[in-house]
Amino acid sequence: MTELLFLYECTTREPNQLRPIAESLGLTVQAVSHSYRQLRRRGLVTVRDGRYRPTVEGVAWLHETLRRLADDVRERTERVHVIRSTRAVALEDLAAGAEVSLELQNGILSARPGGGGPSRGNVPRGGRKGSLVEVVDLEGIVPLAPAPIRIHTLSPTDLADPRLGERVRATLPADPSALVAAEGLEAFHALSRAGRRQVLRFAAGSACLEAARLGVPSYLLVLESDLPHLLSQFAGPAPPPLEVTPLPGGTRSRRATH
Repeated sequence: MTELLFLYECTTREPNQLRPIAESLGLTVQAVSHSYRQLRRRGLVTVRDGRYRPTVEGVAWLHETLRRLADDVRERTERVHVIRSTRAVALEDLAAGAEVSLELQNGILSARPGGGGPSRGNVPRGGRKGSLVEVVDLEGIVPLAPAPIRIHTLSPTDLADPRLGERVRATLPADPSALVAAEGLEAFHALSRAGRRQVLRFAAGSACLEAARLGVPSYLLVLESDLPHLLSQFAGPAPPPLEVTPLPGGTRSRRATH
């Protein structure tokens, strides 16, 4: 960052001494001199006609670095929303003006009586249990603990196994709130053979990622050949907890236990 600011000063002011740069950046002359030597070694700055100026490469580097910095700041700013009101599902009967605490239950923003939670507010009109209520005067942040995504892979041998439905059924999550998804036709067909009627078929990776962020666990079935493409959808600065294993009960699984 110091080198970026130094080069910016050279581009916009073309100083003939290092001291004005040091004073502008709030640094010592020794620190600024070190930045200059580093930039000169990389061919990004030079002294021409008695003034510190960027080279052609230095101008290009400055523009590219500032662009990436602007993109990063914009992305972070978009994630910071100042929200003063919201809606939530009442976990109990709420009187008008009652203070509530907000929490996530099965991925659903919910309001509980009392103001002892990390995120608090008031319900101006109240509401019965299970109804959608408006919450105003929000304070604090609802804690988000990412839930795991459990992925089982299918091999060509698995697809030909007459016991496939039984094997898939044995791996299904016991949690009724868990999201069950299939990536591709083969995975969806295998889940159908397991008697699973509610299976997410489309945009499975995106849906599981969103569920994980809201604290809802996911079960995802995918062909092993499609696994790399699927995992690429979870790449990012804060990937969810992932557990990837072959579907149990096949020849691969039995070999792995010996």
